[in-house]
Amino acid sequence: MSESAEPPIAGSDVSPVIEEAGRQLRAPWAASTAGILFSLLFTTALLLLRSQAMLDADDAELIRQFAAGEDLAGLIGGLYLAPFAGIMFLWFIAVIRDQIGEREDRFFATVFFGSGLLFVAILFAAVAVASWPIVGVRYLGQAAPTAREIEMTRALSYTLLFAFGIRAAAVFLLAMSTVGLKSGVFPSWFGRAGYVVGVVLLVVVAIWDWVILVLPAWVALISLVILRRERTRQRAT
Repeated sequence: MSESAEPPIAGSDVSPVIEEAGRQLRAPWAASTAGILFSLLFTTALLLLRSQAMLDADDAELIRQFAAGEDLAGLIGGLYLAPFAGIMFLWFIAVIRDQIGEREDRFFATVFFGSGLLFVAILFAAVAVASWPIVGVRYLGQAAPTAREIEMTRALSYTLLFAFGIRAAAVFLLAMSTVGLKSGVFPSWFGRAGYVVGVVLLVVVAIWDWVILVLPAWVALISLVILRRERTRQRAT
């Protein structure tokens, strides 16, 4: 009687699949996907939050709006899109660092990583402040906020995002441009453009707050550059 074949070791077929999945998540196309998704989600969330009718409503109108469910735009932008925008931004940072690898300058890489984390933290804090009236009414059974409370909420979230968050974004762009130029990951013209954008974010925010949309536009552009370069490399091979 022939000996029966030994059963496969549990998990022996799973490890290669997990390793391949890990490689795909760290691939250049993953950075491009994350960057583009961040740009779309962040821009849409900001537009929805800034276009809410409650921002200019009086007390009676606020009660009517919440009773009629007209806080939907803020709900979608603040509680759904903005958190996922932050997650996509973290994924973008992780893949870029993985692509640079041993070529990264540790000093500027630390600034790049730290400023990116700081931006996401400030983004989450600003959106949480902007969303508390919706959470209170919809999920905690609280009364509709007053116009005064909305004004204070708007001022605090504005200060967090447009006064502090945008400075973290500026440092992120400056550090990322430096890391990209030193490692050769970015074209020289793109790195120099990053310096210009970073300086603009540091200075112009006090004049025009919508300049913060320069960050998602820049991330989307660099994502397309990475994606195009990866497609060219694959065709060459």
